[in-house]
Amino acid sequence: MLNFDFHNPTKILFGKGRIADLDKEVPADARVLILYGGGSIKSNGVLDEVRTALGARTVQEFAGIEPNPSYETLMHAVELARKENSNFLLAVGGGSVIDGTKFVAAAIDFEGDPWAILEKRGKNITKARPFGTVLTLPATGSEMNNGSVVTRKSLKAKVPFSSRHVFPQFSILDPVTTFTLPVRQIGNGVVDAYAHVMEQYMTYPVNAPVQDRFAEGILRTLIEEGPKALAAPQDYDARANIMWCATLALNGLIGAGVPQDWATHMIGHELTALYGLDHAQTLAIVMPSMLRLRRHAKREKLLQYAARVWDITQGDEDARIETAIAKTQEFFESVGVKTRLSDYSLDSKSVDAVVIQLESHRMVGLGERRDVTLDISRKVLEFSL
Repeated sequence: MLNFDFHNPTKILFGKGRIADLDKEVPADARVLILYGGGSIKSNGVLDEVRTALGARTVQEFAGIEPNPSYETLMHAVELARKENSNFLLAVGGGSVIDGTKFVAAAIDFEGDPWAILEKRGKNITKARPFGTVLTLPATGSEMNNGSVVTRKSLKAKVPFSSRHVFPQFSILDPVTTFTLPVRQIGNGVVDAYAHVMEQYMTYPVNAPVQDRFAEGILRTLIEEGPKALAAPQDYDARANIMWCATLALNGLIGAGVPQDWATHMIGHELTALYGLDHAQTLAIVMPSMLRLRRHAKREKLLQYAARVWDITQGDEDARIETAIAKTQEFFESVGVKTRLSDYSLDSKSVDAVVIQLESHRMVGLGERRDVTLDISRKVLEFSL
């Protein structure tokens, strides 16, 4: 096992009716800025629940954070927070809203151009306004980690950053808030969580059986519960299990002391920035081809994955590996997320464009061994056509 530090200060309030606990978690004298995306939290009653729980506190709202939060939009939220002297932020929504709120929290008091936060990947953040979250779309795990991804539309750049200063103080996870989500968003969330686990698990062995078993348990749960969540939107237990899986997939626990990959994510970010694909769609496109192309580097873990996650233990080793990858791809398809570039009307020209973007963003040595070159990234995308 590799050396590691693990620290996660986010408090989780999980279960039905927990939005009411905002009254206990948000300081009574707080000037609150609620940040959210579209109008779904209005139509499903979540925003009303939040307002009621906040009671007599001074509250402002900022709506319109996109599914891939844009720097341009978030800077308007920064201006509003500064104008209103908001001293507590509350993200109500999915991972994109939470990611955007992390940037806003860091940018409000940042000295200089806030774009520098993204240019330096968050290493220059020295403080941030406190914030909490009410999660309504389980997928990214942003509700219990210190990472964020923001897109600058004018540059067609989707940039990750992280800082210990942008952990949420608390996150409320009420599975009931997910009952009215569209099928597409539930499927995306399942794939997103699955890919997050795989990026930390599917590397090479370092004698970390606890992390491996945790990761395999999350993957098997997603395989079992994902179809249930799609088939029965108001199955509380299925939605609860998916929600908790998505949080555990990226709260730092399964990634502690093990090598991590993230090449699929970096390539996927460019697909989103260029063509507007959902984040999970890009992961479903890239990951199966990435596994096939790098099957020799990942051989030991692929065989372990085949046996422990898919119960594939018989036959030739290469055949077992291919079957496990095929089952992964079939699983993504089964929850409604297509796995080919051509499924999204993209062709070889899009491959060229993504490779150019990767080069311009210096994504030239990706993966757990930093050996995913531009040539390999190109081949992965070509395999995905």
